[in-house]
Amino acid sequence: MTDLSKIREHMEVIGADGVHIGTVDKVDGQRIKLTKADSGMGSHRGHHHYIPLSLVAEIDGDKVWLSANSDVAVTFEEEKSDPT
Repeated sequence: MTDLSKIREHMEVIGADGVHIGTVDKVDGQRIKLTKADSGMGSHRGHHHYIPLSLVAEIDGDKVWLSANSDVAVTFEEEKSDPT
């Protein structure tokens, strides 16, 4: 079992395929909130995106590895446009 309390701000979130998905802003309930600056492309820029903690497979140093490949993990992302 992965100790989710080890997830910290500025950690890199990576899909099971090794592709960068985003950077942790904080843990928000049962989700990882990604930073706006490194979260989404095109029309998705400027929004916070969230990844469910249930996708976390491993925490290794400053990296959060997901159990899903990047193309699948982004389909689980939730989007929220807010001023924070």
